[in-house]
Amino acid sequence: MTYTGFTALEITAHDAVLTVSLNNPPLNLLDSTLIPELKRFVREAASDDTTRVIVFESAVPGFFAAHVDLGYGADPSAFMALGADDSGHNGLNPMQHLMASIRALPQVTIAKLRGRLRGGGNELAMAADLRYAAADETWLGQIEGRMGIIPGGGGTQFLSRAIGRSRALEAVLTADLYDTATAEMYGWITRAFPAGDLDAAVSDIAQRIGTRLPSQILAAKAAIDPTTAGDRLDDDLRAEGAALAHVYPSPAHIEKRMNDALADGLQTPENERNLEAFLDRY
Repeated sequence: MTYTGFTALEITAHDAVLTVSLNNPPLNLLDSTLIPELKRFVREAASDDTTRVIVFESAVPGFFAAHVDLGYGADPSAFMALGADDSGHNGLNPMQHLMASIRALPQVTIAKLRGRLRGGGNELAMAADLRYAAADETWLGQIEGRMGIIPGGGGTQFLSRAIGRSRALEAVLTADLYDTATAEMYGWITRAFPAGDLDAAVSDIAQRIGTRLPSQILAAKAAIDPTTAGDRLDDDLRAEGAALAHVYPSPAHIEKRMNDALADGLQTPENERNLEAFLDRY
């Protein structure tokens, strides 16, 4: 299958493994460019019977995917417009729909992580079946608590399934950034590898899984998902959306804080590297 016409995704195939490199510099911001392209890719991949493993990685140094464009905080209609081409998964917002669609792919999905991933970037990684990270070069978090909201693209559901209720509450309400050692201990990532070994390790895992029969992959997902409530994901995402409605759109004073932060250089590489401290100034 040929994937063409993408500007923010670089897609290459090797045997039964497809590698999707996010290339939306300088931050891999989940915005009006990257989100629609990811949605289109997932729609096409769903019918790709030559691919058994999909690896998501970043082509942007320092960031896997920063987060959703914060401009949507004051423009819910523009955010909802990102779902104009969505079908199925009724009642989900555009980010939830994207994550549910990734989780529903017939292939095994792998997130190969380097750099920072917060908010929607972390949700994108959590939607993958497997997550492998470069030790000491990867940091993960749900930043929304510092913005007056909660995760609304599947973060509350994926985190609670992976790391349990108390640790998910900790991550959501502290809005802290976690290193790979803590993330691996929590079960947030599948495994951390020394940074120099990550590419080879993920390639080896992807190639081995790629030799499995498609029926084996589907059977494994079908058997394992009910044990983690994955079979109830759509219903639980709708519950997350209902909870998000209590805090989004944010009150006026929160929006002023965010607009001031945007005007002062939020969503630039320099400030995104230490985003938690930057936001705490407002």
